[in-house]
Amino acid sequence: MPTRLVAVAFDAQEPTAVARFWAELLGREVVDEDDGVLLRGDERQVGLRFVAASTQKVGLGRLHLHLTSASPEGQRATVEKALSIGGCHLDVGQLPEEGHVVLSDPEDNEFCIIEAGNGFLAGCGPLGEVACDGSRAVGVFWQQVLEWPLVWDQGEETAIQSPAGGTKLAWGGPPVAPKRVRNRQRFDLAADDLDSEIARLTSLGAARLADVDEGVELADPDGNEFRIVGA
Repeated sequence: MPTRLVAVAFDAQEPTAVARFWAELLGREVVDEDDGVLLRGDERQVGLRFVAASTQKVGLGRLHLHLTSASPEGQRATVEKALSIGGCHLDVGQLPEEGHVVLSDPEDNEFCIIEAGNGFLAGCGPLGEVACDGSRAVGVFWQQVLEWPLVWDQGEETAIQSPAGGTKLAWGGPPVAPKRVRNRQRFDLAADDLDSEIARLTSLGAARLADVDEGVELADPDGNEFRIVGA
């Protein structure tokens, strides 16, 4: 069985509080862990994990979440709900004519409520996309890591999606901002045969960074940290 994506992990000063925000927004269960909180995903919807960390977020993250809308009324309702439970409007230079709404969660993680009728995210479910800064090469790397189909590959932009459908992982292509500090967001993976999967990932272009509890931290070809543990 290939490496599995368990969750998109976010460092958080108050992981329980921010996890409850996302649990209410997405209708998921909060599962306590030793160092944080997990909102489990399934074969179609990516999981989210919030891990205790002392550092504060500075600047924009290298990935953000896109939530979908079934109707204009549904988009407005999701925005209103997010604001009522601790979200805030965020200006990242979006144009007035753009249909999506940009918000931040209680720990300043950016996310977008996408307008109804967006064809790219049609049928992807409530958590439609994990939108990442990254090169085409890193999109192809992750396609090989997860063995998910490449569902978009145009103009240096790439996207992959589970064979079951659901949440897409997408990379916006150049220009990619230089990475100067450790990311506060990462992919958390699991594998049945940890050693052989670490060898496979490094053969695909990953760099081994450090041993962590029950696994290893690596970096993808763009230098973004991720973790893999034994299943």
